Amino acid sequence: MTQPVSAITPITAVLPIKDHDRLRAALAVSEAAPLLMVYTHFSRDEAFLARVAPFISSIFDPQKQVPADLVAELHERVFDLLTQSPPPADIAPDDALLQKMLSAAVAEPVGEEFIPMLREQMGFNPPEKRSAREGRDAPAADFKVLVIGAGLTGLLAAIKLQEAGYSFEVIEKNHDIGGTWLENTYPGVAVDTPSHFYSYSFELNPNWSHYTPNGPEFQRYLLGITEKYKLRSNIVFDTQVTECRFDEVRDCWQVTVQSASGSRVIAANAVINAHGPLNRWRYPDIPGLREFGGTLMHTAAWDHSIDLRGKRVALLGTGASGVQVGNAMAAQVEHLTVLQRSRHWLMPNYYIEVPEPVRWAQQHIPHYAQWMRFRAYWFAADGLFENIRIDPDWAHPERSISALNDGVRDYCLQNYQAKLADRPDLLEKLLPDYPVFGKRIVMDINWLENLCRDNVTLEVTGIDHVDCDAIVLADGRRVEVDVIVCATGFDTANMVGTLEVIGRDGRNLRDEWQDDPRAYLGVAVPGYPNYFLTVGPNSAPNHAGGQNITSESQIHYIMECLELLRREDAATLEPTAAACDRFNAEVDAALQGLIWLHPSAPQSYYKNARGRNIMSCPYRLVDYWWMTRAPEVADYTLAGKCDAAMGEKPDAPRAVTSGT
Repeated sequence: MTQPVSAITPITAVLPIKDHDRLRAALAVSEAAPLLMVYTHFSRDEAFLARVAPFISSIFDPQKQVPADLVAELHERVFDLLTQSPPPADIAPDDALLQKMLSAAVAEPVGEEFIPMLREQMGFNPPEKRSAREGRDAPAADFKVLVIGAGLTGLLAAIKLQEAGYSFEVIEKNHDIGGTWLENTYPGVAVDTPSHFYSYSFELNPNWSHYTPNGPEFQRYLLGITEKYKLRSNIVFDTQVTECRFDEVRDCWQVTVQSASGSRVIAANAVINAHGPLNRWRYPDIPGLREFGGTLMHTAAWDHSIDLRGKRVALLGTGASGVQVGNAMAAQVEHLTVLQRSRHWLMPNYYIEVPEPVRWAQQHIPHYAQWMRFRAYWFAADGLFENIRIDPDWAHPERSISALNDGVRDYCLQNYQAKLADRPDLLEKLLPDYPVFGKRIVMDINWLENLCRDNVTLEVTGIDHVDCDAIVLADGRRVEVDVIVCATGFDTANMVGTLEVIGRDGRNLRDEWQDDPRAYLGVAVPGYPNYFLTVGPNSAPNHAGGQNITSESQIHYIMECLELLRREDAATLEPTAAACDRFNAEVDAALQGLIWLHPSAPQSYYKNARGRNIMSCPYRLVDYWWMTRAPEVADYTLAGKCDAAMGEKPDAPRAVTSGT
């Protein structure tokens, strides 16, 4: 059943603003940094920018207060500017001024390499429309692209394919769109990236209810996107892709899909696999777990018919989903036993409602929403990157990897010490013995407080086995429970999932990868022409948040690969083995200097069984954005003629460009 659609609230900033009372109310509760940037954008008053900037703080530094008289002056300047008639010209600042503004907004230097990405990704500039490119012909009507999955990335692919005029179809195994945010409906499910950052750059939402969105609200955002762009007519629901097999005679993919009505084969010139790594959930390998006589649930397959009130519940797993569902269950169950296998660093966070005047400001004050997004991005993503870089000369490698990393450790540690002041037993069990960011950091929204409840017990003794009515710990103690909740994650090492992908010469992607997947830019693989990955090997922004930017970067790159095919009148495109090997060698070398391969870093889902990091991108989001602007032609082999696609093949493949 389709969920109610949440309309995308448009940003309707029109000057002059005539609702003076609403504007005054918004100014009274708005942050100084985005207001100052709005004022500077229109006024070009660098002197006033320099007066206020010293009082703006990073969120990780002791907070400064802008003097009251300066705040009042800022409010009056912004009010006068936004209400004047005729209104000031809305002209984008040049690079030099923008860099000053960016640096002032976050109280630290922002390099010039960020400027082009930020103009796009913060929503300052509208996205380029490929259909409007000068001299570009529309794609051939019989050139078809098949997209697997209708989550965040698959919907993005559909939007961009639609705009560029490609014939496409999206295959979705679920009954509706949303992917992760449709499937994960456990109590407390939430996004751990700030609301004002975690969205499409071209569809900022000024009406988030909280600074950190819950899962249902983000799902409604995606539903609204689907309706706005009229994507449903191109999506086939309740259908699963089971095999992609490259047809070397016709230079196309034969894609087998399965639904309740049977299986069928779709011919596609290109495939974009957007099924993501976080939908193949797994139970832990514990003897007797499957024979448990009570209720057994995984967070990714929540049974809402189960009433947890008054139940004895065991929670396995203390990562992001474990903390979220644990918070939601703690107050309603008779007793919650949390079984912790490994320790996670917790960063203090808060589920705070966005005041209505701030939502009004985002919708009606020009560029206010963009500057809120920039600060959220910086403090939740690339502004954190230096915290994961190992300083070989750091004096305290036993606790951290650099002075910056040590500062974040102190920031987190103070949270533990404040909330667990009366529970030294919990502090001893919870505090990690590895540097912050060694594995995925977890947001603490009331988790430490809930662990202190009388009806909550934290166990760190390992599990020996599960009986029909209890969990038996390694020391022999029995924990009698009615319900076992597994917040035990996903099978990320198996990036192919259940899909069979057969490329040239019958090569099998699962056999080639096993648990050590490698791709060029995390997007393409030699031997699999016109087969594109998203969230592929070593492309996840694990230094912080930012999957939305990674998805936009990858879909942009894939679209440019399709455009290259058309320009060269080629049928297929694939990276050379040499280019793929070179890229992965560079990735492995870059990872050596980052925290995930530090000797003290624990095993995590980032790594395969041999300890190789197969998930994390060792670059900042801005670096990856630059890498994905356009394909390096020398790194690819293009072959065949486009007009022969899915038809009879003329002669042998035509090598248009050969990589080195």
